[in-house]
Amino acid sequence: MSGLRVLVTGGSRGIGRAIALRFARSGASVAVAARTSSQLDAVVKEIEAAGGKGRAQQMNVGDHGSVEAAVWRALEFTGGALDVLVNNAGAFAVKPFAKLDLATWRRHVEVNLDGAFYVTSEALEALLAGTRPHLFNVSSIAGRRGFPGNVAYSATKYGLRGFSDALREDLRSDGIRVSTVYPGPTDTAIFDGIPGNWDRSKMNKPEDVAEVVWNAYQAPDGQNVDDLEVPARV
Repeated sequence: MSGLRVLVTGGSRGIGRAIALRFARSGASVAVAARTSSQLDAVVKEIEAAGGKGRAQQMNVGDHGSVEAAVWRALEFTGGALDVLVNNAGAFAVKPFAKLDLATWRRHVEVNLDGAFYVTSEALEALLAGTRPHLFNVSSIAGRRGFPGNVAYSATKYGLRGFSDALREDLRSDGIRVSTVYPGPTDTAIFDGIPGNWDRSKMNKPEDVAEVVWNAYQAPDGQNVDDLEVPARV
């Protein structure tokens, strides 16, 4: 698996960081994209320590101009081709519908839906030039069922599910596999400051999600990798 070319959005921490490091351990070249450059630089050092090659790429996925420029620079690093694209960047806030303001709604749409569209559109030609190209969209268990206070989050994660399902049909003939990942509650900074009695010791770890993505990439052609569940920890 050495020589893989990978782009991960939301790659500066949490699930994105874990996915980047999992591919780095195979010797991959991994471009990590997020808004905070200092966190990205730290992940690049971890990627290189793990045996891969890293590139930090500052990107605001909700801004098409930012995505266009960042993907272009990331593809300079990968030689113009991608084998793996992971749309992982996400927004999450818990607000009952009566308190859901327009800014919070728009933020979820811009990051969780617009971002996946922008990045995939800009990276499509590079995926077509890749070897066994595979696109992963990281949704959530909230993309399959609703939860209190999650109207904006669930709506956009359900939308990402539909984006994946239709995109899979469009890209099947081009040989691009499209997987949707449905993590349950995962112990990341996304839960910092979120109200509720969260028992984070019982949550999945980001590395659990990364392993599911890694195994799906390695799956032989013909094996169903459309919808990927993350096994709960017992």
